[in-house]
Amino acid sequence: MSAAVVSVRAKSASRARVRRRALVFAGTGAALLFVLLTVSLTAGEMPMPAGTALRALVGLGDPGDVLVVQQFRAPRSVAAIVAGAGLGAAGCVLQRLFRNPLASPDVMGVTGGASLGAVALIAAGATQSLIPVGALGGGLLAALLLGVFAWGDGLAVTRLVLTGLAVQAGLAAAVNLMIVRFPAELAGSALQWTTGSVYGRTWTEVWGASGAMVLALAAALVMHRRLAVLDLGDDSAGALGLRTASARLQLLVVAVALASLAAALAGPVTFVALAVPHIVRFVTGPPTAASLALAALTGAVLLLASDLVVRHLLPVEGLPVGAVTATLGAPWLLALMLRQSSPVPRSRG
Repeated sequence: MSAAVVSVRAKSASRARVRRRALVFAGTGAALLFVLLTVSLTAGEMPMPAGTALRALVGLGDPGDVLVVQQFRAPRSVAAIVAGAGLGAAGCVLQRLFRNPLASPDVMGVTGGASLGAVALIAAGATQSLIPVGALGGGLLAALLLGVFAWGDGLAVTRLVLTGLAVQAGLAAAVNLMIVRFPAELAGSALQWTTGSVYGRTWTEVWGASGAMVLALAAALVMHRRLAVLDLGDDSAGALGLRTASARLQLLVVAVALASLAAALAGPVTFVALAVPHIVRFVTGPPTAASLALAALTGAVLLLASDLVVRHLLPVEGLPVGAVTATLGAPWLLALMLRQSSPVPRSRG
């Protein structure tokens, strides 16, 4: 048997193993998401059996149970799922686009922009339902600033990263300045929102963001081929006929839309977009189109689980979900930085 045949068979077997791992991972994630959603609907100050909660979700059963499930628990749970999916997919796109395992919406300034937009509306006395709109607009504004300042070098990766860090720092400073100048009764509300929370979400907000999120995820999946070509490097991608600056800009817009929609629902939640791509890559290997879908699923599971921890396991009343994800994210980020900076051992012999 020739070496070429052996190599082809080995590659085919490897691809089959990756597909099996991806299928198992997807099935496990879907089952875990269903379990977490059921717990989210049943647990609380008014606990109820799973069957009762599921019937109440479709409007059947006791009116009190229907009110609690449909108006309070379900919108919050679905908001966590949708926001987590957007953050997971956005992190997956950004880390490949920047070719940097530390890339996340924080790097490009989306979280700072979302915070600024929300805090500005709080300062203007806007109603609670309009604050997510301000967050979405702020995230898009941050992306616009990033594109304007980074365009001079054709959206090169290094320039994007450095410009994103500068935009994020400037927006965060503006947010802090506004909060310091707030009256005491508004400062607490602003601080809680800028930490990241899905408390108080309504069906109007959830359905609007969910529809836009589905479109953004579909666009990311359609554009995956361009992302795969960019993985080869700018020179190789250009040789294959891809306009690298245009493709990078389009992918950046999709990632910004995903992250901004997530921020509009949950505020600037950290860690999820950073960690999810690493989890998916550890399980399934090199990125594929399926990696985006798995990243969205993993992000949904992670954020819903974090919200359940906030609601039922921690003794602090009203703690935002972003506090949990940030606590997990700090050691994760430190470990990634140490791993990236550690020297590669040389082989002997």
